[in-house]
Amino acid sequence: MSIIAEKAGAVHVRVGGNTQETAFVVDSLADGKIIEKNKEDASNPTSTPVLALTPELLYMLANVSSLVNVNWYLGIPFNDTANWRFQIAELGEQILGDRLLGLQAANEPDLYGAHGHRPSTYSPYDFFGEYALFTQAYEADAKVTVKNNIIAPSTSYALWSPEQVWNTGFVEAYSPYLSHLAVEHYPSDNCAVVWPDPNNPPRDPLEMFPQYLTHQSGLNFVQPYLNSTMLAQQWGKPFLLFETNTASCGGFPGISDTFTASLWGIDHALQLAHSNFSGALFHFGGQTVSYNPFTAVPTNESAVHGWTTGPLFYSAVFVAELMGQSNTTQLKDMLPNNGNDQTPAYAVFENGKFSKMALLNYMTDPSGANDYTATIYVGGSGWNEPNGVPASVKVKYLLAPSVSEKDNITWAGQTLGGRFASDGRWQGDLNIQTVPCDQTQNMCQIKVPAPGAALVFFSDDAQTAAAGDNDIQTFSTTAVTKTKNTATIDPSVLATSNGDSGKKRLSQMGGTSQGGESGALSVVAPGVAALVSMLAGVSLIFKISR
Repeated sequence: MSIIAEKAGAVHVRVGGNTQETAFVVDSLADGKIIEKNKEDASNPTSTPVLALTPELLYMLANVSSLVNVNWYLGIPFNDTANWRFQIAELGEQILGDRLLGLQAANEPDLYGAHGHRPSTYSPYDFFGEYALFTQAYEADAKVTVKNNIIAPSTSYALWSPEQVWNTGFVEAYSPYLSHLAVEHYPSDNCAVVWPDPNNPPRDPLEMFPQYLTHQSGLNFVQPYLNSTMLAQQWGKPFLLFETNTASCGGFPGISDTFTASLWGIDHALQLAHSNFSGALFHFGGQTVSYNPFTAVPTNESAVHGWTTGPLFYSAVFVAELMGQSNTTQLKDMLPNNGNDQTPAYAVFENGKFSKMALLNYMTDPSGANDYTATIYVGGSGWNEPNGVPASVKVKYLLAPSVSEKDNITWAGQTLGGRFASDGRWQGDLNIQTVPCDQTQNMCQIKVPAPGAALVFFSDDAQTAAAGDNDIQTFSTTAVTKTKNTATIDPSVLATSNGDSGKKRLSQMGGTSQGGESGALSVVAPGVAALVSMLAGVSLIFKISR
């Protein structure tokens, strides 16, 4: 989180989702737990458990914010319209203070009927009526002093379009309570693998693979929301994509955990910004989830430094650095090369002035034949260079050998490590390239490898900011839970030791419990072949003017 905060200034994290609907607060739990799951009363097709949580959860969030500039969205229950539970809101305001960005009331209400939480006839007008009950109870709660921090309607687009909610007069009626408008949407799902449904057959990741390597997928994704983002501006409300990722129910192995997701994540986020979304939140899951931006160690942190940094986290780093900290960033989808699907590009403006360029290449070709060169012309006012372009630009590259690569991903020459080998710190030497520009012809030429993405820094301020990497604060652990197998070995002895026979000790290796033999299973995920697209000899021409 400190990496994102260093680049973007702050990190926004949502704590909620399906579990918020039935969550309740208790003073304490047995054995000092802060969360307890009741799986017997689980609901939803995805078996969402009922959560009991203590105030310690919120104190933990506040402690995180004391170390790193993290702000929070919290979810509050919406399942019992006769007995509203606002303890999460009350304690969140008390404990988090101005770190609390907002409260989501109702999560995917368009699915309430289908999931058995409301009658099957549940409609947007029913939802409108329940929100009247909610706002009345919320207004009457004296322990909540901030009343205009609600996020809604958070529909999933599965059954209701946003317009069906707007047409009820929802925003006009509840505007005094609404801080943000929000929707939730995934481009696909992989739910049938775990929860079989005859109406939703499993999807083959190999067949899905090409859909994540095209700019058109992002254009298609935002199309249903262009009217809503326009209305949100008229209403004066930020518009959030409150939950998304490559595919719901954990994503697709071979897509969500590969460099494909890195490129998709960048293009997806920038297309949302171009379409007037104010923000987007990528979803996390547990140890077995493919789309996680990062996954915690599968054992105690004091046992091994074995975090896994997922490809999508590199998207977040790229976009955070592109957006910067000015809070004035505007994006323009350039649709280069006659809108070629494989080579999207975005122009970035800060304070109304051209500052950066994002260039992507979805193709995989180790020969270099499908690398392309973007020729960027810059003109118009707002430049202190006499010919419109600086003498040179700084370029950072996000690279991998292929779109199916899972581990060997680098950002400006550095990596956060492969699976079970990351501790959140950059590894390797920083490599920011300096590319000369032709001030006589007022142009810069930037090469983009296949596959890869380039972030080009044009303005003086952007180039200065680009060099500010690696100043990341780290923190030692506050608790040590590793009490077994703590023997240490002199490194000089280890370096000259041959060790025991592998044959002799084979049956004893791989155990995960003290005194136990190996219980590890060999698991092979479905393979996804690299997609190779041909676009030889391409030169993209941009003309940037203001």
